Amino acid sequence: MRTGGVELCVAEAGDAERPTVVLIHGYPDSKEVWSEVVGRLAGEHGFHVVLYDVRGHGRSSAPRPLRGGFTLEKLTDDFLAVVDEVSPGRPVHVVGHDWGSVQAWEFVTVRRAEGRIASFTSISGPCLDHMAHWRRQRTARPTPRAVAQLLRQNVRSWYIYVMHTPVLPERAWRGPLGRAWPGLIARREKVTGGGYPAPSLPDDGAHGIWLYRDNVRARMSRPRPDAYAHAPVQLIVPDEDPYLSPRLYDGLEKWAPGLTRRSLAAGHWVPRTRPDQLCSWIADFVRAREKAPPAAVPVADGAAAASAEVTVHGSVPVPVPGSGPYAERFGGRLVLVTGAASGIGRATALAFAVAGARVVAVDLDAEGAARTAERARALGAASAWSEQVDVADETAMEKLAGKVAGEYGVVDVLVNNAGIGVAGPFLETAPEDWRRVLDVNLWGVIHGCRLFGRQMAERGQGGHIVNIASAAAYQPLKSLSAYGTSKAAVLMLSQSLRAELAGRDIGVTAVCPGIVNTGITSTTRFTGVDAAEERRLRRKSARLYRLRNYAPEKVAEAILRAVVRDSAVVPVTPEARGALLMSRFAPRLLRGISRLEPPL
Repeated sequence: MRTGGVELCVAEAGDAERPTVVLIHGYPDSKEVWSEVVGRLAGEHGFHVVLYDVRGHGRSSAPRPLRGGFTLEKLTDDFLAVVDEVSPGRPVHVVGHDWGSVQAWEFVTVRRAEGRIASFTSISGPCLDHMAHWRRQRTARPTPRAVAQLLRQNVRSWYIYVMHTPVLPERAWRGPLGRAWPGLIARREKVTGGGYPAPSLPDDGAHGIWLYRDNVRARMSRPRPDAYAHAPVQLIVPDEDPYLSPRLYDGLEKWAPGLTRRSLAAGHWVPRTRPDQLCSWIADFVRAREKAPPAAVPVADGAAAASAEVTVHGSVPVPVPGSGPYAERFGGRLVLVTGAASGIGRATALAFAVAGARVVAVDLDAEGAARTAERARALGAASAWSEQVDVADETAMEKLAGKVAGEYGVVDVLVNNAGIGVAGPFLETAPEDWRRVLDVNLWGVIHGCRLFGRQMAERGQGGHIVNIASAAAYQPLKSLSAYGTSKAAVLMLSQSLRAELAGRDIGVTAVCPGIVNTGITSTTRFTGVDAAEERRLRRKSARLYRLRNYAPEKVAEAILRAVVRDSAVVPVTPEARGALLMSRFAPRLLRGISRLEPPL
């Protein structure tokens, strides 16, 4: 489409009758930076998605002359022309990254765009007016903390000064920098390819320099005093962004009342490195706004607006899925839990759901897994699915890994929890009992680590694997030789794998529960006894576990905490912690305890 003397390349995906989400790219990108996001928002989340190449980038033509052709006023003209074309008469939800976010802050704070924007999600791109006020406040009151914040941001903003150098930046982009850029961001942030960056990168970099030259100095010297948002704003702050300090957004609530702020453990190019989590947060925010239209409150004009009561979006706060102390860490992340139909697996899946994760509940019990997924959605999971799989079946696990990667994305947190119990004397434990307990308890973990761990490594964005071992891994018991062997192997596998994957930013944790009130005793195989005695032993074991009454939810809490802390070995329950200490400092005593008869 043609507007303002340039030809804009606009693309659409999804059903035009659904809420429209407009994606605006940054510098030196083109709309291809969103390629991992578009399909998810249009397909999985069902939105009408619109994206366009900003003037001078990708397939959109550049203004002539370049100087003065990239002002925020002209970029606003382009945006309004696109919105009028793709969503006439209906406000759109805007998502901006980098300079796309800088532009969108302009759109959401100027009066001529009021009523055309339903919500705005900002990623790694501040409002220039807000940034100027932020700097002025710290310059006016140069406390040690304020000076330190200014200095740190100035160091991160070194490239802005380079952009104002005549001629050299353009030559760099059309020369060595344009050739080296894909490799630089691939090494620095592990950004994947898939048609990104676009072939137009050298020209995009050279043209986009005028975004800085036309706007930064002007706004830094004369910021608007009334740059208040007239639509709800969601701020996503990558904690590891090398260009923008998280402190730069302090006090933003003044300019965007009711601000939703989220932190993300990622670098600058979030649309490429964390598309799953990004889409989840965008979708949640858009759906919440569609349910609760903003209630407009007049805003004072001019300088008086700084102290005025400004727009509150909705008379009642709209709940955002994902809550609790782990929401910022796990919100939108993809978590797969095996053995999720009951016990520790179910509790863990639901704990991640409360934190706003996307949950895949896997179990041989299809109905139980489905119930867990349904409950996860009710508790606030961004999304939840169930899958029926026998973790001991290598082919089935390979199919599961392919399906999850293709339909849901690469798993961020894997919890290998599925397990079975076998108890009885070694000499009366048949080879088939050994094979089954090792197939499920050990090979199930191996399959999960191998298949999903490889996907994490190939993605290059890190992840975490949690393997549920047991206190029986280091506490020998005369009646648990087969079970203890399987869990000891899981413990050693986890520690070896932790060393191997550390260089790929993939953490591995072995969780070792003691006696936990789950249903494992009702299915435990007791060897060397007839069916009637096995039933009696199961009932007696279940009664002991109920009397102990250590809830699986406590284990789930320990698992989430372990992932956050990247713990290596986590004993859960007092007896598990005590046994671990004895294994290290009093092994003879522990071996003596192992000879005692269990109270069954």
